[in-house]
Formats: sequence, C-alpha cells, structure tokens
Amino acid sequence: MGTVPKLPPPPPEELRRDPLPLRGRTALVTGASRRGGIGHAVARRLAAYGASVCLHHHVEHDAAMPWGADRIEDVVASVREALGDPDARVLAGPGDLSDPAEPAALHARVVEALGGRLDILVANHALSGSDGDLDTVDAAMLDAHWAVDARSVLLLVQAHARHRAALPPGTPGGRVLMMTSGQDIAGGMPGEIAYALQKGALASITRSLATALADHAVTVNTVNPGPVDTDYLTGEVYDAIAARFPAGRWGMPDDPARLLAWLATDEAGWITGQVIDSEGGFRR
Repeated sequence: MGTVPKLPPPPPEELRRDPLPLRGRTALVTGASRRGGIGHAVARRLAAYGASVCLHHHVEHDAAMPWGADRIEDVVASVREALGDPDARVLAGPGDLSDPAEPAALHARVVEALGGRLDILVANHALSGSDGDLDTVDAAMLDAHWAVDARSVLLLVQAHARHRAALPPGTPGGRVLMMTSGQDIAGGMPGEIAYALQKGALASITRSLATALADHAVTVNTVNPGPVDTDYLTGEVYDAIAARFPAGRWGMPDDPARLLAWLATDEAGWITGQVIDSEGGFRR
C-alpha cells in the first residue's frame, strides 16, 4: 500500500453543477474588441458563469482590417448583459501589445482594477493580415507577428505567473488559456507563414508553460477553434468551407467559447498542458 492518501469519491452535492461556477473569479480576455469575435464570445461566457471580466482591446488593429472596428461601449454592454452574478463587473481598456512593456503593464492595470487578484488569463489577441507565403514573407512580417502573436502572450503569462506566485498558497482558480490556429493539422497554413509560425510556437510551448506554472496551481491549455465565422469571409468560399463541416455550417464564436469557459472552471482543474482542437469535425 502506498503512503499517499487517496481522495474519496465526491459527495452527491459536489456532483451537481453550480450554475455560476466562476462566481467570485476574475478574468482578463485579450483581443475582445468586436462583437463578432471569439474574445467577445469568451467574455460573455465567463461573465455568464459568474466572473468579473476585463476586456482588452486595440481598436486601431480592427479599424485597419476589412471588417472594421466596433464600438467598445457596445461590446462592453453586450458582455454586461450576460453577467450571471449581480456583484460581478465588466471593465475594458486599451493596449498595444506589440510594445514589449505593455503585457506586464496591462496585467498590472487589470489586477488593480479587479481588486488585487486575477484568476483567468485568456490570451485571445492576434495580428491579422500583413502576412505572406514562403515566397513573399519578409523580416518585417515575421517580426510583427512575433511581437504580437507570440512574444506578448509569453510576457502576459510571465506576468500572470509572478502575480499568482505572490498570492496566498491554495488560492483557487489559476488558469491560462491560449489560442492557436490548426497550423499543425494536415495542410498547415502555407499562405500565412508568419502567423502560422507564431501560433505553432504557442502550441509547442503549452506543455512547458504548464510545467512551469504547476507549482502555482495554475493550469495552462491552448485551444484551436478551427474555422470560425468572425465576419472575415463571404461568398462562394464561405459556402464551400461550410460544406466541409458535418453540421453544414461554420463554427461560430460561441462554439470555442464554450470550451474555453469550461476550461476556466474547477471542473477542468485536472487538465493542463494540452492543445485541444474544437473544430466540429471539420474535413480538410
């Protein structure tokens, strides 16, 4: 017989799901500046589960994209409507994460705004566009995607690890959730070399970060949401991609958001170091 005590089976009351599993928890969701995006959907799910949520945005990025920028006031109002706990709050603030000093500064601002503790970090932001294939990619493209898609995420995780290490032992709820893009699945992303390179780096570093944060009771997982309709594609190509899903439709932002929100709860506390595909059976 071993000397390590075994945990008993949970009592019946613990098997019943709490309708607000994130009550009292706090979250930062980066890249949550558009109601059509995954970040907004994740923030609404976290809020609906009881968490207080801070939305990071960089409107200048969206304004330069074909889909355009959204009004941050409308994004905040949408998330606030989903609040499950009347005592929870929804905040928002800007940040240019291409600046190497901004990830730690953003994390510190959010911790202060949320009362001194941040439980859940969802690194959803990414640089879109300005990419190329192997023939056209250049150093500027590589550097731009590295700064936003990988470096800023790692610096945010670093700030979060330091913050959680300073909290009292046993503080519950430490979560880091990152986003990748299926670049490791058949076919890859040959038309977006710079983007795929940095997203691949996040997938590869997931297990190392999970090990590094384990002693701080923080889990680290990465989600590949698959093709998601975030208003960037229309027409015949849109229809052709929809036909590749068994359901006959694209993934919608709330599809990966459900998984991400669940990974933030205590029910997912035994899952860490994983890259999880949420693709609805997409056929390549």
